[in-house]
Amino acid sequence: MDRMEKAIFTNMCMITDGAGNVLVEDRRDPDWPGVSFPGGHVERGESFTDAVIREVFEETGLTVSGLALCGIKDWTQDDGARYTVLCYRTCRFTGTLASSGEGEVRWVPLRELPDMKLAGGMETMLRLFTEEELSEQFFQKRDGQWVETLK
Repeated sequence: MDRMEKAIFTNMCMITDGAGNVLVEDRRDPDWPGVSFPGGHVERGESFTDAVIREVFEETGLTVSGLALCGIKDWTQDDGARYTVLCYRTCRFTGTLASSGEGEVRWVPLRELPDMKLAGGMETMLRLFTEEELSEQFFQKRDGQWVETLK
C-alpha cells in the first residue's frame, strides 16, 4: 500500500498581547477575504517553524518566538493533495507593527472576534486556537458533501 500523498503545508498564527487582544489581518484576497490571523505557505525545504516566523514577519513586521503548535486543519483537495494548515499561537514578539499587501493588521479584543466579518471558516477555526481539548479540524467528502470533524 502506497502511503505517500501529495501535500500542501500552510500555517496561521494567533498572536496575543497579554491584555486580551489578538493580532488580526483584514485580508485583501478576493478568494478568501475577511479577518483572519497572519500566515501563509511553507516553502519547499523550509521548516514549519521558520515558515510561520517568516510569514508573520512579512505580513505584520513582527518577529514571533515561543511558538506553540495548537492545532491542525486539513482536507484532501479534488486533485488528491492533502491541504494542511498548522495552527500556532504565541504571546512573544518584537518589532513594529506594519500592514502589508496581504491586508491591514491591527489589535482587537479576542472577545470581539466572533462579531467581526471573518474570513471563511475562521469562526470554527478559532476554536483550534482557543480550546485546549481540540487539536484537529478535518474535512472529508461523503456523498459529494463536505463533512467536518472537530477532535
